[in-house]
Amino acid sequence: MANNNSLVVPQARAALEQMKYEVAQELGISLPQDGYYGNMTTRDMGSIGGSITRRLVQMAQQQLAGRS
Repeated sequence: MANNNSLVVPQARAALEQMKYEVAQELGISLPQDGYYGNMTTRDMGSIGGSITRRLVQMAQQQLAGRS
């Protein structure tokens, strides 16, 4: 199975990066400034990723509800 981590909308990269830092701050997790995440725990990274996914799903649901 191919690993495809490319963004569907490449222009969204900056917004997703900003969201990552916001979520990490809300969870009390400090992200390394050098961009190397190898020393981060799986639990912390999973918490950040899960929170981002919840936010994105919530945003999509709100947009879909507005269209109905």
